[in-house]
Formats: sequence, structure tokens, C-alpha cells
Amino acid sequence: MLVSAKEMLDKAKAGHYAVGQFNINNLEWTKAILATAQECNSPVILGVSEGAGKYMGGYNVVVGIVNGLIKDQNITVPVALHLDHGSFEHCYKCMDAGFLSVMFDGSHYPIEENVAKTKQLVADASARGVSIEAEVGSIGGEEDGVVGTGEVADPAECKAIADLGIDFLAAGIGNIHGKYPANWAGLSFDTLDEIQKLTGDMPLVLHGGTGIPTEMIQKAISLGVAKINVNTECQLSFAAATRKYIEAGKDLEGKGFDPRKLLAPGVEAIKATVKEKMEIFGSIGKA
Repeated sequence: MLVSAKEMLDKAKAGHYAVGQFNINNLEWTKAILATAQECNSPVILGVSEGAGKYMGGYNVVVGIVNGLIKDQNITVPVALHLDHGSFEHCYKCMDAGFLSVMFDGSHYPIEENVAKTKQLVADASARGVSIEAEVGSIGGEEDGVVGTGEVADPAECKAIADLGIDFLAAGIGNIHGKYPANWAGLSFDTLDEIQKLTGDMPLVLHGGTGIPTEMIQKAISLGVAKINVNTECQLSFAAATRKYIEAGKDLEGKGFDPRKLLAPGVEAIKATVKEKMEIFGSIGKA
């Protein structure tokens, strides 16, 4: 059954490891990520952007797919279904559909409005047993139409949001969505350290986990990061494996395209990517 992300992230923060959030886009991705989490005995967070929710047929469809797989595939590790970079309105739509974790991305609002909207969501989410993530300082790059300029968050603003009663906090520290450019300056660990000092035991979130060197990830975990988001790396591995399969002509058997065979190499690539990330995050065996 689905759970909120609060307990798994509190345990991760205390245990100095991170839980991976892997974004899902269809049945195949969802099944692959859940199977890998079960194999690795790792808690896992399934991220759903607003665009992915629409593509998959709606939030009720997403909940149905995830719950069905958990039951029929005998998934026993903790699984949180989480709205990624959600608007105020869509946080409520997801909660109504059965999500037990949501992210309200109010980073593009003035801090006063971000505080006001987050405060209302915290009250309503808490009453439903739903965990809530908030963001301060937009994350760089673009993910599913959500664009961030890569700000470094103000630690004082992070404390103001954290004090509202959210369960975990995403703060911009120079991280970006998508592939990192060659001239990327790296993560601002001084900022992360200051944020942790002000927010205490609250689990922190690192978006844009693709392409960040392992040593940087592990240092971020040592400074309070307990949730790391990965999307682009799964997209790249899936696309590369699928392209290789098609270019080899293996999809042509005189009977047309069989989507089960066509997507199988990409699914295996996602499994390998997820397992590698779980090893780096230290979440294997922590379910």
C-alpha cells in the first residue's frame, strides 16, 4: 500500500542516507522502478509531474496503476507516490485522487505568498495524512515545462517555510534539472550547511540528481539531504537502449512492432540506472 514520504525520509535523515525519487511516465517505468526497489529492499518515491499525470490519463489513473502493481507484483517495500513541482491547485487534485505525498512549488512566488499558500496546504495535507514538500529558491533548468533559473536559496527564507510544518524542504543550491553544462560551478555546500543548521532535523531534498558527481551527492547527504530526485538519467538510459534495439532491426519480425519487445531493453536500462542510484544514495536494504 502507498505511504506518505515522511517516515521514510525521517529515517533516512537520521541514518545518513537518501531515498531516491524516480519519476514515472508510463506503466513500464512504474513497474521497472517498483521491481528494482523490491529487489534492493529499498524504500522508493515515485514522482509524478503535472505533465506526466496528464499523459498517463489523469491522477486517478496513476494511483490505480501504482496500487495495482503494488498488489499484483507483491511489492512490500515502502512506496510513496509524490506530486513533483506541483501547483497549488494540483496539490489538491492529487490528494483527492489518493496521493499521500505532494510537493508545492511556490518558489516563483514572492516569499510572503509562498508562505501563505504553503501554510494552507500544510494544514489541509496534515489533516489527510499527506506529507508535503516545499521549495525555496528555484531549481535551474527545465523539467516538464517547469523552468527555474538556478537560484541559491536564502537560508532565512528556508527557515520561514520550514517553520510552517512542512515535512521536507527543497532548496536551490546551484542544482539544475536536466544535464549539467560543462561550466557548472557545482553545489553551494556552504548554503546547504547553513540551511541545515537553521532547519534542524528536517529532511532536505536535492533536485536534479542526474549528473551530480558521486562525491558531491554523498557530501550533500552528510549535510542533511535525505531525498534525491532522478528523472533525466532514466530518460537518457531508456532512450539509448530503445534506440539501439530499433537500429539493430530487432523489432522487425515480419509481424510488425511488438511494444512489449520494443520497450523491454529500455525497461532493463531503467532498472540498472535505479539500482546504481540506490547504491550511491545508500538506501539499499533500508526498507
